[in-house]
Amino acid sequence: MEAYTAFAEVYDAFMDNIPYGEWADYVQSLLTEYGVRDGLVLELGCGTGNLTELLASMGYDMIGVDCSGDMLGTAMEKREASGLDILYLHQDMREFELYGTVRAVVSVCDSMNYITEYEELKQVFRLVNNYLDPGGLFVFDLNTEYKYREILGSQTIAESREDCGFIWENEYDNEAKLNEYDLTLFIREEGQLYRRYEETHIQRAYSLEEVREALLESGMEFVAVYNAFTRDCPEADSQRMYVIAREHGKEESQ
Repeated sequence: MEAYTAFAEVYDAFMDNIPYGEWADYVQSLLTEYGVRDGLVLELGCGTGNLTELLASMGYDMIGVDCSGDMLGTAMEKREASGLDILYLHQDMREFELYGTVRAVVSVCDSMNYITEYEELKQVFRLVNNYLDPGGLFVFDLNTEYKYREILGSQTIAESREDCGFIWENEYDNEAKLNEYDLTLFIREEGQLYRRYEETHIQRAYSLEEVREALLESGMEFVAVYNAFTRDCPEADSQRMYVIAREHGKEESQ
């Protein structure tokens, strides 16, 4: 089943516990620390545009790429309401195309974990390297192996709201390092009628060593890794890490 179809309709309702403002501040602090204070920035896996909108309001010229047309539909509604100048592209990050290069690429909320094949992860990294300005910055996060194995694995999470509810069943395959989310949604359509939808999401856990090797094999320069929302190194029980990489291979224009 295709992911982020029915879920797009209620995504923001269920994600209202995410402090997107703090996430945007953290991403901006990383961008500025590594020299990107303005200019064109691409967000891969932009979803409904929460972070895209915030970074645009901070002065970045934003492009958002996502493979879900339903999620982008919500993002474009937000763009219309805010009046921000954001370009949204309906593309798969494994084969995205731009008309030129950008100063930075960002990807948050474990979008990279949806790339479940190592070779495809390298392909994403190669494309990022290709579309970055010389020395351009790549900032992305990943759920850790610890989170899938110890926090999510074999757990069932359920939540009920006034107009929607969900049952989220997780199953983690420690050998394949794949976490399968079976998501059952109940969305109110009219009166007391709730319609049921089902989606399956699969994410892969990558070790830091695998990520570093994939970056190097794709031609990028690995710069740093942080425990999420800090400047500290990840610990054994870190649930999310942020990776910083740079474009490598292009020469600065004279």
